[in-house]
Amino acid sequence: MSAELPAVGAPQVGDLEPTAPPGGVRAVVRGVWRDRNGRIGLVVTSVLVLLAVTAVLGLTPQDPLAQHPDAQLQAPSTTYWFGTDQFGRDVAARTFAGIAASLRVAVLAVAIAALVGSIAGVVAGYLGGTWDQVIGRVADVLFAFPAVLLAMAVIAGLGRGWLNTSIAIAIVYIPIFVRVARGPTLSVVSLDHIAACRVLGFSGRRTVLRHVLPNVSAPIVVQVALALSWAILTEAGLSFLGLGTQPPDPSLGLMVSETRTLVTTAWWAMTFPALAVILAVIALNLLGDGLTSALDPKREGRR
Repeated sequence: MSAELPAVGAPQVGDLEPTAPPGGVRAVVRGVWRDRNGRIGLVVTSVLVLLAVTAVLGLTPQDPLAQHPDAQLQAPSTTYWFGTDQFGRDVAARTFAGIAASLRVAVLAVAIAALVGSIAGVVAGYLGGTWDQVIGRVADVLFAFPAVLLAMAVIAGLGRGWLNTSIAIAIVYIPIFVRVARGPTLSVVSLDHIAACRVLGFSGRRTVLRHVLPNVSAPIVVQVALALSWAILTEAGLSFLGLGTQPPDPSLGLMVSETRTLVTTAWWAMTFPALAVILAVIALNLLGDGLTSALDPKREGRR
C-alpha cells in the first residue's frame, strides 16, 4: 500500500487508511467456509465447543464427578453413551467436561502468548536496533528448550493446576508469536506509506496501531488457530503426566492416563477421551489451513 504526500502548505492532512481484509470478519468466515479443509475444521470445532458448553452449563445427562459403584466398567449404552470407567463415572459426561477443561487452558494460554508475543514481535520489527536484538535473543533462549520440558520446568516452579498449566504453555509459545509478528512487521515498515507516516509526524503508537498491526494480523490469526491445537495437545500430555488438571476434575489427558491399563477390558474408557484430543487437534489444524486460504489472496480459488 502506498500513499501520496499532501501538497506543501495543505491546511489539513488526512489520516492514512490501513490495509485490512475486505469485508472484515464475515468475509474471513466465508473464505474459511469455501475452503474444504476450513469447512471441516470449522464444523468439527463448533461441535466440540458446543459439547464443552453443555458440560459447563451442566446439561450433560450425567454428573461427570458422580460415582456409581453399581455401574462400573459398563459398555456404551443409551444410559451411558460412552460407557463408564472403573469408578462408575460416566465417560461421556467426563469427556465433554474434559473438552471444556482443555479449551479453557488452551484459550487462556494462547491468548497470553498471542498478546505478549505479538506485541514483542511488532516492537522488535518496528523499532529494530537494540530492541530487536534483546527480544530476539530472549526468544532464541526460550526456543532452545524442548517445549514439554520447558512447560514442566515452569509448572515445577509455579505448582500444578490448570491456571499454572496455562501460564506454562503460554511461556512456551510466546517466542513463536514473536517470530510470526516480527517477520511481516519488517516487511511492512519498509513500505512507502509507513515512511509517509514518519514524514507526516505521526506518533509511533498511532503508526503501529493503525498501519502496522492491520497489515500483520493475518499470520497472527492463523497462528492462533494452530497454537490452539498445539496447546490442547500439550495440556493433554501434561495432564497425562499428572502435571496439568488435577483430579477429581476431568481432563482428557488425565482420563487417558487413569484408564490406560483398562484398554483390553474396557476400551471405551480410554478411547473416547483420546479421540476427543485427536479430533480437536485435527479440527483446529484444518481451521488454520482454512484461515490461511481465506486471508491469503494468492491462495484464493485454488480449492
